Amino acid sequence: MPDLPGRVDSICVYCGSANEADPAFLSAAYAIGGEIARAGLKFVYGGGGVGLMGASARGAHDAGGRVLGIIPDFLQGREQPFADVETIVVTSMHERKMMMFERSDSFAVLPGGIGTLEEVVELLSWQRLGLHAKPVVFYNPRGFWDPLFELFHHTIREKLSPPEFALSWRSVDSIEALVPAIIAMGEERGGGADPRTSDLT
Repeated sequence: MPDLPGRVDSICVYCGSANEADPAFLSAAYAIGGEIARAGLKFVYGGGGVGLMGASARGAHDAGGRVLGIIPDFLQGREQPFADVETIVVTSMHERKMMMFERSDSFAVLPGGIGTLEEVVELLSWQRLGLHAKPVVFYNPRGFWDPLFELFHHTIREKLSPPEFALSWRSVDSIEALVPAIIAMGEERGGGADPRTSDLT
């Protein structure tokens, strides 16, 4: 798929790495990986083979997709890299996050814990600072992310974030709606990447 203005070519998936997650979440993650692959989009993720992370990567791989994992060396034992896909081993969490950002032009946020929360808050903060315009779409089954959205809107009501911050992300509650929402957001934003993203490095 050519890298044209308004065209999404890769999706970075942020999600949990706990095998104990709700089986419905694990099944949805696998299905979403497949949806990304069948759309012809590259699947970028944190490199682990466990939890929603591993399920989504397997879904993309099984559907014939292009998959890139990025994992810090110290997490290889805990997160068990998925050996069947391309994986880059880095030295730190900072390097992992920066490489995931740089290798992706859009982001899907699936259910996850504190690590996922940290990643997406940083991503939205960079967007708030004008450092990128890449699409960010949450998969929000059973209202999983509603408490976070309420906190975001609370900061707007308290005038600690501007009203336009509410336009920084979108949310869908079905598997099938996620990829189309990302593609549509990318088209509206003219490709997603802002030249100032180089400032992040």
